[in-house]
Amino acid sequence: MTKLTNVLQTHLQKNSTRPFVRDIYLNQWFTGQDIEADITTLQGYFQQMGLGNGDVILMSLRNSSAYLPINQAMWRWGITAHPVAANSANKELAADYQEHQYPAVILTADKVTDLQKFPELSFELVKLRTFPEGLLIGYQTHRQTNPNHQPTEDSLGWILNTSGTTGKPKQVGLTHQMMWQAAIYDAESHQLSAQDTVLIVMPMFHINAQELIIVSTLFSDGRIVIAPKFSASSYWDWISDYDCTWSSVVPTIVTILLKNQESQKRFNPRHHLRFIRCASAMLPVERHQEFIERFQVPILEGYGLTEACSQCTLNPLDQIRVGSVGKPYGTQVQIFAEGTYTTTANVTGEIVIKGNHVITEYLNADAKAQRDFHDGWFHTGDLGYFDHDGYLWLNGRRKNIINHGGEKINPTMVEGTLGSLDFIKDVAVVGTPDQIYGENVAAAIILQAGVDGSADLKNYILSYAEKKLAKYRRPTEIYFIDQFPLNPTGKVIRPQLVKQLTDLKMAE
Repeated sequence: MTKLTNVLQTHLQKNSTRPFVRDIYLNQWFTGQDIEADITTLQGYFQQMGLGNGDVILMSLRNSSAYLPINQAMWRWGITAHPVAANSANKELAADYQEHQYPAVILTADKVTDLQKFPELSFELVKLRTFPEGLLIGYQTHRQTNPNHQPTEDSLGWILNTSGTTGKPKQVGLTHQMMWQAAIYDAESHQLSAQDTVLIVMPMFHINAQELIIVSTLFSDGRIVIAPKFSASSYWDWISDYDCTWSSVVPTIVTILLKNQESQKRFNPRHHLRFIRCASAMLPVERHQEFIERFQVPILEGYGLTEACSQCTLNPLDQIRVGSVGKPYGTQVQIFAEGTYTTTANVTGEIVIKGNHVITEYLNADAKAQRDFHDGWFHTGDLGYFDHDGYLWLNGRRKNIINHGGEKINPTMVEGTLGSLDFIKDVAVVGTPDQIYGENVAAAIILQAGVDGSADLKNYILSYAEKKLAKYRRPTEIYFIDQFPLNPTGKVIRPQLVKQLTDLKMAE
């Protein structure tokens, strides 16, 4: 047993008869006994399949309460979980398996088509209380049995992919020790207790749901409500129906909740929310303030990365500073500017981090990727600065900064300004190639349903930007498109968007 598995097993024993996990898709609550029964079932199959410490299992599942017993069964056995997006294409899963030769995969029946062509894989249908229709576990029949079922603190609990919004995703290996430490920091900083109930609407293969929400909530004996996915029409009903005290979202969801009138009709002011946590991208200050005024619910912003096994900074609950991602918690955070590391106020540069929950290298990465680690720090690629009170403020991502004739533009600021227009559903701003200025400020806009993307509307947006933004920040190109190229966590893949807009410009 490791500290991680010991705490989680003790939690199940303590809550053996208490319904603490709600699966909205199944319309069912589960107790510690239910989770423990599924763990026993899974470990029986793992033993039959010869799996053990150090083995990695690829998994692609929808949001489900089954994540809890699957993860814990693996961790107790020393097996590493490698979850990927539920909407991963069958061919992608087959290619991933072929490249890494995972000893086993856990999937649903609709995901195995391309994997069945590999003769070494045999599939077993495994029915769980938390997944009654059954999961398929594919395993390599030619492998020798792994007799070691004892994890250590250095055993990898997860291998997670980075977002890959500016390049190919990298693999992050998180140890039991790091996961245990991060969960303690998360539970402490959010002041979680057994009286808390969290609503999960984020994809459960991602670090936000896996570590920051689930593991920290289990450490603090809280309750977990799992939604199949975010739904604007159901979100406030779920908050009220299950007496949720907090939920974790991204800025896009904040925007949807502010603009979706049907959703607003469902809001019940007699809720039990302590806060809504928002991370993953920069939330415009105007949007933050509007949300507080509209719903009278605090937004708690923080800053985290997969490489840090969740968060690095968080706003103190009693001293929230709107627009900031808060103060470092359990993490050393500094600014790298002009070749030096500093925490001096108002010095803008690259955010660097280190700590006992931060990785020191990527898995199976080339030398270029490993250059993010030097001088004992992980260089995040994010830009920011500290204020005089030690709060961290983000200034965008280094690779996303637009260089227009020598002027440096943070696209997030432009996105926040244009996104305040009611007829805009979503907006992303990127730099497109220009022979004179180097890059143009190009706004890709998704309009609300029923809005006509006319030339007059473009002119209106340009006029609005002229009133709200400095001249060098104003978009010089506007494109109305149906959808953005997104990664599995819903973040815009900016290099692909640049190509898309460049192609549209050439076709004009």
